[in-house]
Amino acid sequence: MGRGSTKPWYKDGLRFECTQCGACCTGEPGLVQFTTEEGRNMAAQLGMELNDFLGLYASKSPDEDCWMLDEIYTGEAHDCVLLGRCNETGKTWCIAHDSRPAQCRTWPFWPDNMKSKKCWDQAGLECEGIGRGPIIPLRVIQEEMALTPDWGTTS
Repeated sequence: MGRGSTKPWYKDGLRFECTQCGACCTGEPGLVQFTTEEGRNMAAQLGMELNDFLGLYASKSPDEDCWMLDEIYTGEAHDCVLLGRCNETGKTWCIAHDSRPAQCRTWPFWPDNMKSKKCWDQAGLECEGIGRGPIIPLRVIQEEMALTPDWGTTS
């Protein structure tokens, strides 16, 4: 790197392993937006046509530029409509995990989580996969951050 430039605090990489615990898919109301192509991929994984998928699981975003996954209020939390839950064990998982939208795939390497070690540690209070698993190298973290959709929100 050139003179005067500094590497980010996570220059040595970070440990992360998605456990599919579903913690990032439940809680306070949220907004998971996705493109039509991502919708096609999720529909295909679930063995359905795009229009059927959109009718069952999604709504048009207020700005009409993309789609958003619906949520179900459980009386305790707002669950993503794609969050599967075992009533006996309470274990959760995403029913479209392999084709989930970029917003979900790039978690936890969202720019807001990467601002500081404190922000990363705060995200780790909710996400059991932060701090475990293999070390994700700087290059991959930066690629994930670049892929994180910016749906016109400010941080």
